[in-house]
This record gives sequence, structure tokens and C-alpha cells, in this order.
Amino acid sequence: MVTINNVFNNENMTCIASAGPFFVYEHQNDLSVTPTGAPNAYFMKEMNVRKRQVLAQLNGNAIKVQAGAMQWMTGNVEMNANVGGVGGFFSKAVKGAVTGESAVKPIYQGQGFVMLEPTYKFILLEDVGQWGPQGMVLDDGLFFACDASLQENVVRRQNASSALLGGEGLFNLCLTGNGMAVLESPVPRQELFEFVLQDDVVKIDGNMAIAWSGSLQFTVEKSTKSLLGSGLSGEGLLNVYRGTGRILMAPTMQGTLNVSTNGPEQTSANAGGNATAASTIASSIFGN
Repeated sequence: MVTINNVFNNENMTCIASAGPFFVYEHQNDLSVTPTGAPNAYFMKEMNVRKRQVLAQLNGNAIKVQAGAMQWMTGNVEMNANVGGVGGFFSKAVKGAVTGESAVKPIYQGQGFVMLEPTYKFILLEDVGQWGPQGMVLDDGLFFACDASLQENVVRRQNASSALLGGEGLFNLCLTGNGMAVLESPVPRQELFEFVLQDDVVKIDGNMAIAWSGSLQFTVEKSTKSLLGSGLSGEGLLNVYRGTGRILMAPTMQGTLNVSTNGPEQTSANAGGNATAASTIASSIFGN
């Protein structure tokens, strides 16, 4: 028998979310800072930059975890490397190489607890079954853990333009089935926009969509009917999602801030600049 102290009764660790077997704990203060690091720790806390950990409680069920993410486990819990033989390992290695995820995601099952490594990223708990029968497509590096019952698939872009110009890559990990997924998001839940489409379309300027339904058709299109108009408008090419499904968009992640090069002064200064106009059009073709 193992008694766990200073986890569930730790005043510095707050459970901020839970779903299925997963519980998200947030360290309210970094208590192990040095005197020289204390100012940084103080301002990090004020700006909600905190360590977060995921605890999984197993009662005969199983979870799948990103390789190397387990910190400790206790109870009658067994770990299965989930390799599946030489052929299975080769297949997983190929999937991992094209999606940016670990080739092998170990499975933990039994009775007990599994604690994952701390992260400064924001933790999302998503019910994959709510994303439709074709599952939930994830941006690279988003996967952290999930119910072992969920199936992993690699989805490929429907056309070359979406892969080369959309900034999302040619392949993505897709989770299907019924169960919970734990995701590491670049922004908190409060800053995520969610679009629910019913035979409609959403157009996004940049690769800000971090997850979307596998039922949606993803293409890259000009912001206006003409290539010249797209270049001069400053918007260029747009990531377009069509159909019925959901999209999670991170509008405030790094790289989305409007900068001075898009401001009125820059536009005015370039009003008669043919070279700059040509450069703008070229940027819209080949990406920013």
C-alpha cells in the first residue's frame, strides 16, 4: 500500500480542470526559486506563467502518453511500450516523423496513479467524441496524452496547396473514437476562439488553427479573386475550412501581433513603390 502525501492536500497545487481519468494541477507559486531568480518568478506568477501537471487516475482503464512524459506512477500500474513488433514500430516511426509526435506512445493500465511531467504550456481536456465520427485533427506538438481507446491516424492534406502554402504541414495526427485527449496549447482556453460550422466556411489568415474536425475540407485560397488584389490588400493567402465541424483557433499566440510594417505609415510610404508592391505580391504567393 502506498500513501501519497503533499499532493492532494497541497495548498500550492490547485486542481483547475478534470475530465475522464485526467486531472490538471497548477502550481500556484514556484517555491524553489533562488534569490536571484525570485523577481522573474514573481512576474511569471503575475502573468499566469505557471507549472502545470496532469494526473491520471486508473481504475482498470488505460491511457496513452507522449514518450518521456511520465514523471511517476504508483499502484498496480503496468507500462506497455506499445511497439507492436518490427513492422508496427516502423509504421509508428513513419507516423511520428511526418507529424512531429513521438514514434511510440507508451500505454499505462491498471489500478493507481500516473503523474506526467510539468509543463509551462496550457492544458486542454477535449472529448474527442464531440468532434464527429472523423475525429479531431491536431496541430504538430499538441498531443500530450489520451484514453488508450482512442485511435491514432495520420491524415494527409487533400491538395498540395494546403501543404505548401498553409503553414500547417502535409501530415497531421488525427484522433478518433470516444474518450478524452490531453493537449498542450500555446495559449489558455480563455483566449481560444471556437468555430462550429454547419455547411459553412471559415477563412483564417495564418496557421492559427490548432485543432479542427477531420470532416472539414482544408484548402489555401487567395483573399480576393485576383492575385494582384490579394497582394495589395496585405492579406495574401488564407487558410480555408469548409463543411461541418469545429475549429479551435489561437488568435493570440506568438507571431499573430499586428506590427508596424502593416500600419498606415508603412502603407503610405509605399504608395508609389512598384518594387515594394511586387515584393508584397511575391510574399502572398510564397508565404510571409
